[in-house]
Formats: sequence, C-alpha cells, structure tokens
Amino acid sequence: MNKSYGLFYALIILFLLSIPVNLSASEKDSTHVGDSEESHFDYFLNAEKRGERLFKGLTRAKSDLASCVSCHNINYSDTLNWNPSAHDISASYANKSIADFKSVLMSPLGKKMEESHVGYSFTDEELGYIKTYLATLEADTLYETKPKVNNIILFFFLGAIITMALIDLFFTKKIRYKLIPILIFIFAFGYQIQMLAEGAMALGRKQNYQPAQPIKFSHKVHATDNKIDCRYCHTTVDDSKSAGIPHVNLCMNCHVIVREGTNSGKFEINKIHAAIENNTSVEWIRIHQLPDHVYFNHAQHANVGKRECQECHGIVEEMHVIKQVEDLSMGWCLDCHDKTAVDFQANGYYSESFKKLHEELATGAIDSVRVTDIGGRECARCHY
Repeated sequence: MNKSYGLFYALIILFLLSIPVNLSASEKDSTHVGDSEESHFDYFLNAEKRGERLFKGLTRAKSDLASCVSCHNINYSDTLNWNPSAHDISASYANKSIADFKSVLMSPLGKKMEESHVGYSFTDEELGYIKTYLATLEADTLYETKPKVNNIILFFFLGAIITMALIDLFFTKKIRYKLIPILIFIFAFGYQIQMLAEGAMALGRKQNYQPAQPIKFSHKVHATDNKIDCRYCHTTVDDSKSAGIPHVNLCMNCHVIVREGTNSGKFEINKIHAAIENNTSVEWIRIHQLPDHVYFNHAQHANVGKRECQECHGIVEEMHVIKQVEDLSMGWCLDCHDKTAVDFQANGYYSESFKKLHEELATGAIDSVRVTDIGGRECARCHY
C-alpha cells in the first residue's frame, strides 16, 4: 500500500515539474516579437475586448436600449431567433468598410430593422471595435449540437468494475460472499451489452434532429400562412425517388417582389438574392436521410400509395424549423406496411395487377389488402 502511495506522489511531482515556468516581463520583452508587432497585437486584442463589451452592452454608461446580443445570438439556441446571428453578421460584413457597416446599422432600409434600431448611435471608432469582435466569430460555428453525456466513459467505468469483480472472485477473494461479485459482473456486463446494442441500432438514425439552416426558411410561414402547396417547391415528389430541394430561381418567383419578411426582415431574403448574383447554391443541411443500403422511393409512396407527407415527416406546415419526427427505422417502416390498407378499388395502379387479391376481395374472402400482402415485407424491395 505504501509503495502505491509513493508512486502516486512521484507522478504528481513529475507532473508539476513538467509545467513550464512563466517568463518575467523583461524576458518576454527580449524573447518575443518586435515592439511594433507586439503593439499591433495588443491593439487588436484591446479592440476585440472593447467590441465584445459594446456588443454585449457591458458599458459604464447605463442605457435603456437593448444590447446587440439580446437580439443577435452568439451561441446556438433551440428557440428560433428571426434576427441574424452574430456569426451571420460577421460573415456578411467581414470585407465591407466601416462606412458600409455604419450605413446598414444606423440608416437601415428595412422596416423591421429600422424599428428595432431606433435610438442607437455608435461612433466610427466604436463600430470598428464591434467589427473587430465580430471578425473573431467568423471562423466559429454557431450550429454545434449540445454536448451529450459521453457513454464511452460509462462503458469503461463499468469495464473497470467488472475487472475488479473478477479479480476479487478468482484471486484476492476479499469479499466474503461470492454471490456479490457475481451479481456485480452480471449487471455491469449486461448493461454494457445493452449499451452496445442500443448504440448499434441507433447508427444512422437522427430522430428529433433539428439543425439551424443557412437561411431561416419557415414552412409554417409558406405552407400555412401563405397557403403554398408542398408540391410547388418539392416538384419531383410524385415522379422521382427524391422529393427535391427547390433551386433559388424558384424562390425568386415570389421573392423578386417580396423583399422583406414579416419576421426576419430583409436579411434572410437577401441571402437568396446573393446566391443568384454570385451564382452560388444554398447549402441546405439534409435532415431526413436513410442509410446507403436502403432504397426508398417518394413516387411509390406519395403518388402510387397516396400517402400524405405528414405521415412520415410530421406536421411540417406548423414547423418554423424542420426536424425529423420519426426514427425512420426498419421496424417503423414494417409496422406501417403491416397496418396500412391499400385502396385497391379506387387506385388504378392496382387494377391490372394482383388479380387473385381482387377476386378474394370480390368474394369476401378478405376484407382489405395491406401493404404487406403485396410485398411490403420482401427484403429485396428495400435492400438490393
């Protein structure tokens, strides 16, 4: 036992000795870069700090106006904020002059922005500080998911408990009752197996996945408030494997006239015009995605099967930000195939096929036909 403590203290001493000693101020001056470079670095650092304080409203003079950060998020938020994030502002104005930056903030053209910026007044120097601070955010990502509990730590912790239980059971035998380490082994090892099984089944599944998109597009605003049919944008849903993502040219059918959103102002709609002017595509983040070994055809379901979009995608017309509602697992698909009845009488697709099933329906031998009855459980239908 004493040898163990001695080894432990020796490791601590080696760790402390490995920490580099800070140089004195005179040594820093003699070993670092020249005065001009160091002063430039200090200026940039001070400008960044001042800009951060201005952006967050941490100033000595009290003001009744809301701080910039109260409207423009720095960190990711689960709640949709229609205002552009600090990251968006940084990306948009990184290469623009202070004059352009000032004209947008102090003399905005948009109605929504004009209302929200009433009473704000910044000098060119203060705007320079804010712009410097925003430049430090440009390389950062705003859309990182929240950190989750690391199951690997728990897995290895259980492994350590299992090892200790086995050592005591076969070698040290400190525990009086052998049943105790046996039970510890059974429960810990069983939980590890459960973790591995759940992890394996969860591979590729993204239920409740709801990333922030490059443009704050609201299905509720378009589909519910403005009564735009889903197929106006998703033009290939009835004829193709994929429902299709509309090109920005389709967006321009409306937004060549509609230049300001009720909720988001001009900032988000301007991204569409920027994509057109710069001949670039909008990099939407795909949400619903099946593994590569799975075949799914929208035309077979939406057109032939007459299924509604909401059955798989949830009530999309009520969502500002789209998320994956179902887990899209094989079990979920098979359960739907087992329960869903096929409309053999009204759907002409089935009029020439499955004659035996038509006869059984006519004679009353069966009262309905499920998807399973026409091959909904055949492996080759989805995996080939």
